[in-house]
Amino acid sequence: MKRISGMLAALVLSALPAMAVELGDDGLHKPEWLRETFKDLREDLAEANAEGKRLLITVEQRGCIYCTKMHEEVYPDPKVDALIRESYFVVQMNLFGDVEVTDFDGTVLPEKEMAMRWGVMFTPTLIFLPEEVPEGATAEEAAVAMMPGAFGKGTTAALMTWVRDHRYESGEQFQKFVAEQMALEQAGEQTGASD
Repeated sequence: MKRISGMLAALVLSALPAMAVELGDDGLHKPEWLRETFKDLREDLAEANAEGKRLLITVEQRGCIYCTKMHEEVYPDPKVDALIRESYFVVQMNLFGDVEVTDFDGTVLPEKEMAMRWGVMFTPTLIFLPEEVPEGATAEEAAVAMMPGAFGKGTTAALMTWVRDHRYESGEQFQKFVAEQMALEQAGEQTGASD
């Protein structure tokens, strides 16, 4: 009987998501690469720059199935995980939270009001910031990319690469970059299959 219950326990554990991420008291996912800060974006940007990383704000909410998809399926992907850890300083905001956030222009508001100020309507929303923010600008005005929604591993990795490599500065359209990245990936898979 012990053997059967042990096998059942192993079966149940194997059915759980391999990369389940712990939830915080606020109901949001808390991966180990997430930064706990005072949410003063000016300080966060300075710290990100000191580490040679890009500041990325992720706006999420309790019970968000799309946030769960990103945290359980997309972010754990080795390529995406490496991009986050090596290139990004990630600060999380709660779409309905009350923690105070200080925007680049000095405005202080609870998370939920700051999200409204920035026009965030959907979770998750990823807000990618430049290394330097113009005087008096808000995060929304300064953002080099603002991406609402959950995307697959390839699109997410492409977005993080496009921002990291400053591809937006040349005027290169993100959709074109994604298509090129997908074509390169497919060509690599076909070459690997023929080896």
